[in-house]
Amino acid sequence: MFIAMNRFQIVKGEEVVFERIWAERDTHLREVPGFVEFNLLKGEEAEDHTLYASHTMWENKSDFEAWTKSDAFRKAHANAGGARRDIYKGPPKFEGFDAVQTLVK
Repeated sequence: MFIAMNRFQIVKGEEVVFERIWAERDTHLREVPGFVEFNLLKGEEAEDHTLYASHTMWENKSDFEAWTKSDAFRKAHANAGGARRDIYKGPPKFEGFDAVQTLVK
């Protein structure tokens, strides 16, 4: 299992806009081999921003890397942020993890 996360710092007061951007975009993930699950996570609030993370689970790192080079990836990210780049406090920070232990119910 491979977990890919992008962390976003969103300007305070712009959380609804950010969440709407994600809710309205067509991710194309369901058509990608190896895709398992997606979550948009809302984290802690700081004085000037709210932390979010996009969290995807993949069968393996190779499947994730293939996604990043696919037409589906280009389509999903074609208008990322759109005209509202002002809601971000800098670029997202990518973090990738290979699962070394997994527990399920």
